Amino acid sequence: MRQRPLGRTGWTVSEIGLGTWQVGSDWGDVSDEEGRRAIHAALDAGVDFIDTADVYGDGRSERHIATVLEEREEEPVVATKAGRRLSPHEADGYTEENLREFVDRSRENLAVETIDLLQLHCPPTEAYYRPETVDALDTLVSEGRIGEYGVSVERVEEGLKAIEYPGVQTVQIIFNPFRQRPAELFFREAERRDIGVIVRVPLASGLLTGTIDADDQFPEGDHRNYNREGEAFDRGETFAGVPLEDGVEAVEELERVVPEDATMAQFALRWILSFDAVSTVIPGSTSTEHIEQNVAAADLPAPDDAQHRAVRDVYERHIAPAVHHRW
Repeated sequence: MRQRPLGRTGWTVSEIGLGTWQVGSDWGDVSDEEGRRAIHAALDAGVDFIDTADVYGDGRSERHIATVLEEREEEPVVATKAGRRLSPHEADGYTEENLREFVDRSRENLAVETIDLLQLHCPPTEAYYRPETVDALDTLVSEGRIGEYGVSVERVEEGLKAIEYPGVQTVQIIFNPFRQRPAELFFREAERRDIGVIVRVPLASGLLTGTIDADDQFPEGDHRNYNREGEAFDRGETFAGVPLEDGVEAVEELERVVPEDATMAQFALRWILSFDAVSTVIPGSTSTEHIEQNVAAADLPAPDDAQHRAVRDVYERHIAPAVHHRW
């Protein structure tokens, strides 16, 4: 597995990491055994960056990670997130007191003294304009509760504001062939400031696997069922904000430029990795086969100029009108 530096943290991490949202919740029924098996599969394949959050199954994915790592010799970088436990989820709640409480709960779930990387979990935009929020994270670093910190953002503008703070080491952002705006200004600024960029939702909630049809039905507990219009959280987290019918049509066009020796998902992951600003990509899955295929994507040849033009053309014709201005 090839490695890339994670900004200024001093860590190098695998180009393909593992996202554990599926392991915890919101993707239908996943047993504890399935969740832990997925983490084992990722480690077996050479993944050494694992992303989670305290609200994935109310800490379930964090506890699965702790259980698996207790059985293994590997010491991957583990990143978790805090803030979404707030109710209401408002900028006023991002206080030192609340963040310390959330962090201590995650430390217990992960069975660690110090969390490697703590990320604010898509806070309201206003929170980025409050230096006291970042001051609280600096305090948690000084107390040894967290090693480094970053942010997970919904919008490019939030990422640009966050990296103005010198302590912010990483930004987690949605980027894929259906969400291309970060490649304009944000990636350039992230590289200039040596920020680690963690790409989430790389397969647009499965759209970019090429296995979803416009009339597919999803389980009741799957966000692709209940969050199509942003009913539960930001709409951009589900199918990357793309209307399902438009996304399926766009995938059908993209499949024409996918190499014969690659899947649609692998092509999408390799396309993301062709951008030098990206540190790691964190697809999630509970399928051992899919995890192995995701990891193998890093070894594929980078898309050529013609393929890049084709991806851009599909985006501009089918996707950009619905998403480009929003995130």
